[in-house]
Amino acid sequence: MKKNTVVMIGGFIIAGAILFLLMAATPGSSGIELKMKDLLANQENHKDDFVTVEGLLIEESIKWDADNIELRFDLKDNEGNVMHVINNGTRPDNFTEGVIVILQGSPTKKDTFVAETVKTRCPSKYEGEDMKNYDPEAHEKLLDTPPTETDDAK
Repeated sequence: MKKNTVVMIGGFIIAGAILFLLMAATPGSSGIELKMKDLLANQENHKDDFVTVEGLLIEESIKWDADNIELRFDLKDNEGNVMHVINNGTRPDNFTEGVIVILQGSPTKKDTFVAETVKTRCPSKYEGEDMKNYDPEAHEKLLDTPPTETDDAK
C-alpha cells in the first residue's frame, strides 16, 4: 500500500474512535427533556430513556442516608404533581425548600425517578434588584472609591 493510503486509513480509524468516545461519554445528549406532568402521565413510555426533568423541592420529604450515600426526596411542579426521587450520590449544599432541582436519569416504578445527577438552582438568588430602587449616585460612589492598601497588594 502507498504511504498516503495508510495515513488516510489510520486517520479515519482515529476519527471514528474519537467520535465513538464522545458519543459514549455524553449520555445526556441522547436523552430527552420533559415536564414533570408529561413524564408522570407517560412514565411507561420513558422507562428506557435518559430523561431530564425539573421541579421544586419539598424539604420535609428529604431523607439522607450518609452510610449508604443515598438521598431520597420528593419534587412537585406548579400544578401539584409529586414525584419521588432516589439518588445514590452526594447531597447538594443548598438543598432547601423552594430550590429548583434538575434531575437526569430514568423513571422506574410509578411516580418514582432514579436520578444519576441532581443539580440545584435558586432563581431568587440570581435575580437583579428592582430598577425603581436604583440610585445612580450610590453607584457612582462605588466606582469612584479609591483602592485600599490590601487592593494594591493583590
